[in-house]
Amino acid sequence: MRIVVHGQQAFGRAVLERLLENGDEVVAVFSAPDKAGRPRDPLAELAEARGLPLHQPASWKTPDAKELMARYKPDLCMMAYVTLFVPQDVIDLPTNGTFQYHPSLLPRHRGPSSINWPIIMGDKKTGLTIFWPNEGLDEGAILLQKEVAIGPDDTLGSLYFNRLFPMGVDAMMEALRLVREGRAPAIPQDGSQATYESWCGKKDAEIDWSRPASDIYNLIRGCNPQPGAWTTHNGAVTQIYDCAPSEGGCEPGEIIDVAAAGVRVATRDGAITIQRVRNSTGQKISAAEWVAEAGIRTGDRLGR
Repeated sequence: MRIVVHGQQAFGRAVLERLLENGDEVVAVFSAPDKAGRPRDPLAELAEARGLPLHQPASWKTPDAKELMARYKPDLCMMAYVTLFVPQDVIDLPTNGTFQYHPSLLPRHRGPSSINWPIIMGDKKTGLTIFWPNEGLDEGAILLQKEVAIGPDDTLGSLYFNRLFPMGVDAMMEALRLVREGRAPAIPQDGSQATYESWCGKKDAEIDWSRPASDIYNLIRGCNPQPGAWTTHNGAVTQIYDCAPSEGGCEPGEIIDVAAAGVRVATRDGAITIQRVRNSTGQKISAAEWVAEAGIRTGDRLGR
C-alpha cells in the first residue's frame, strides 16, 4: 500500500518512524513550512534523513495542490497532527481515502486546543479519535476511538505525552491495519453532541482568583505547559505551573502564607498553593525562589 504521511512535530515523526520500522511503503511526506529562527520540524528532519520525497507547502488551497498529491499515486494518506486546511478533493484523492488523528473523543472538543479544554472544564475522561476528515472542522466520520481517564493531578503535558501521544501512534497503526483488511468503519458523528473550543490562548489563561479553587486548579493544570496560566503581582506577570488545592480563606487573590511548600493564595472557597512559576524573564523557578526574587509577602494581592 502506497502511503503518504501528512503532519508535523514529534507526533508526525513518531508515526513516520513506526511506519518505516514496520517496512511500510511511504512514498512521500508533507509537513508544515519551516519558521525562521526555529529548529527544523522533526517530521521534515526525519523524512530528509531517510531520503523520502518531502514537500512543505504554505497552503493546500492552490490549483496545483491536487496535482502534488496525485503525483505519488497514493493508496492512503495518514494525517498526523495537521494544522493547514486541506480541500476535499485532495483529501479524497488517495484510493482508500485519508484518515486523521485528533486528541479528543469527537464530537466533543472539536478545535485546536482539544487537550487543554477537557482538563480546564473538569472533565473526568477524554481520549483520541481517528477519523475520516472532511472540510468541516473535525467533523468527519469516526474510524476508531480510545478513551482515557483524566486523573486529578493530570496536566496538559502529562495527559498528552504519557498517554494520548503513545496511544495515538498505536491507534494510527491500528487504523492502517483496518484499512488494509477492508474493515475500517466510517461512523457518522452526532453533531447534536458536538462542542467546539478555539485556541486556548493568553486571555483564556488569566487566573480569576474570585473563582472556586477547583476551577482555578483545573485552569492551571490545563494550561501546563502551554499557554501557561498567569496572574500578576504588583503589575508583573507571572505564569503558574505546579500547584495544589488547599484550605484557606480571606479575600480572593490574597496571599495567606508563604512557606517552604509554596505560596498559598485565597480563592472564593478555599486556596491554591503555588509551587512553581515562570518569572518575567522566562525562567521556571520554585515558589521559594519566586518569593525571594519578587519580594512576595503574606497579605499581598495577586491579580492586580
